[in-house]
Amino acid sequence: MSFWKKKDKGPYPRSFAKRLTRRIMLVQFIVMAIVSAIVVFIGWMIAFTCVGILCDREIDYRVKSVEKALAEVYVATVNTVPDIENSLQNPDRLQRIMQRMVELNPNIRSCGISFRENYYPKKGRWFCPYAQRRDSDSIVVTQSVGGQQQDYLQQEWFQEALKAKKGYWSKPFFDGQDQKTPLVAYLLPIRDERDSTVAVLGVDLSLNVLAKAAMSGHSIKDGPEKWSPKHDVYFFLIDSAGTYLAHPDMNRVVRKTIFDITKATDDPSDDSVAKGVLADRHEDSANTLTYTELGSGFKLEGEDVVITYQAIRHTSWTLVLAFTHYYIDLGGYVLAGILLFFILLGLLVIFFAGRRGIKKSSKPLKQLAASADEVAKGNFDVRLPDIQSRDEIHQLRDSFDNMQHSLTRYVRELQDTTAMKATMESELKIAHDIQMAMLPKIFPPYPERDDIDIYGSLKPARAVGGDLFDFYVHDNQLFFCIGDVSGKGIPASLFMAVTRSLFRNISAHVSQPERIAYALNNALADGNETNMFVTLFAGVLDLATGHLRYCNAGHDAPLLVGRDVGILPCQPNLPLGVMAEYQFEAQETDIDPQTTIFLFTDGLTEAENAVHDQFGDERIHEIATRQLAARQHQTQPFIQKMLEAVRDFVGDAEQSDDLTMLAVQYKPKG
Repeated sequence: MSFWKKKDKGPYPRSFAKRLTRRIMLVQFIVMAIVSAIVVFIGWMIAFTCVGILCDREIDYRVKSVEKALAEVYVATVNTVPDIENSLQNPDRLQRIMQRMVELNPNIRSCGISFRENYYPKKGRWFCPYAQRRDSDSIVVTQSVGGQQQDYLQQEWFQEALKAKKGYWSKPFFDGQDQKTPLVAYLLPIRDERDSTVAVLGVDLSLNVLAKAAMSGHSIKDGPEKWSPKHDVYFFLIDSAGTYLAHPDMNRVVRKTIFDITKATDDPSDDSVAKGVLADRHEDSANTLTYTELGSGFKLEGEDVVITYQAIRHTSWTLVLAFTHYYIDLGGYVLAGILLFFILLGLLVIFFAGRRGIKKSSKPLKQLAASADEVAKGNFDVRLPDIQSRDEIHQLRDSFDNMQHSLTRYVRELQDTTAMKATMESELKIAHDIQMAMLPKIFPPYPERDDIDIYGSLKPARAVGGDLFDFYVHDNQLFFCIGDVSGKGIPASLFMAVTRSLFRNISAHVSQPERIAYALNNALADGNETNMFVTLFAGVLDLATGHLRYCNAGHDAPLLVGRDVGILPCQPNLPLGVMAEYQFEAQETDIDPQTTIFLFTDGLTEAENAVHDQFGDERIHEIATRQLAARQHQTQPFIQKMLEAVRDFVGDAEQSDDLTMLAVQYKPKG
């Protein structure tokens, strides 16, 4: 090592990673960057540009064809209005005007003038001179429509047209004669010499004419055969409500809207496309605007599509060109194939060019790998190979040498630590067994007595804990307690053991719970340099009368589960060990037969789940109420049910505190 330091400025002036990366990545970067950039950028840009230009030109041509058909009807209608208004005094002439209008305009299927109610009293309530071109022989027939069966006076279109200020294109509908031919009408109010609207001129245009103008050169399905958009280029014409006016599937015309189609799929992007197409469509649009959307993300009828749409001037209609992404994707597949070919070619070049350099550079790594295997087998004294290169591999060899020495020390220290840990675990196990042995563990504890039932449970959070409970019968009185020592672990367990022993010794000579607490407090406070304390509830139950005397030293109040579920009133005395000579206040009450006294530590109320929600007093009351309603408030089933509820609530969360419960049921004879 000193040789390298004297000869060079640093111990490892060269970089193995840089040398290896330069040999591999230089060729890869040049080949991949040139091929990918040229093919992808130019190819896709050309494809999308061409698609956009073709779409705009194609839809513009179709829109002009539709507008031309509409303009012919509009011009014929407007030019006929003066003749109609001049003939209002001669109603018999109006029939001939309608006939001539249909005969002179091949795009007009039918037309009629619907007059207000009783406008010509001699003609009756309804009067509508009407002319229609027959589909079979193109002969124009005339008639007067209107009556009980054809009451146009009540029709919504008639009422709206009378109120209109100018002409407009109506909603699509089917021919009232054959109920098959889809039509759209140009409705224009007719005014008399007083400028009052007296009638509505309706000129019907077959939607088949618009379909031919919008979709010339494309197949149209008009039968039971179902149309499919897959791999198709198609046009469709819709009004402001989304109703189809023209579509390759003629079964949709008038009968369905674009929203009926989009809502039939689970993909919400269909609805957004439909709403986008219809956005800002105005009947009086002065300009013809083309909106082209190219790219992925559009869904229509379950297919990825590219759409172009354009408004029809002087209407609320929109012509849409849609074609599936198949045609763009097909070009993409071709480009991807070309790109893949060059990528494979580049990889072959990289493989052969880099293989030799990598093989040469990785030889010292193989030697180090063999040495590492020996070290892994436990042979820490194996001789490491000599590395001549001055780079990271040489540094790695030196690090390996340091690791050998560190592993030797670590294994030796680990053996000592493992032995100490095993000894400590054994001692903790013994301490746990001793602690558990101090608590009552045989249940039922007094099988010969039928006036009382007792069950307790203690589950420490660690190997040893600081909770305690105890009970015994003396002079036909049940002495019992439950406590919780501050802190956890071994110190708390020692404090718990002392508290339990003192309770037994003191209560053997003193039967008043407040005096028991007083003596316990003085004993624990004496020499308490660690400032530990214990909350304790101590009670003395007269088994002959059910009279309970108790003293609470800062502990959670117990529950009484009998006639109902309630909290035993408790005075807020200080915990034991905090202040010597503290005067504890005793309380007393009578316990009804079959009542269960349920005592617990804060390990029950503060049990936490994975999101740190606590079990809480409310859940304890709910479980106790259900157990009482089910008449299952005996001590062992009651505590077992509470343990199950805590386990279900906590789940996989780690227990954070000791969990202790004690239940005493008073059930005297008679």
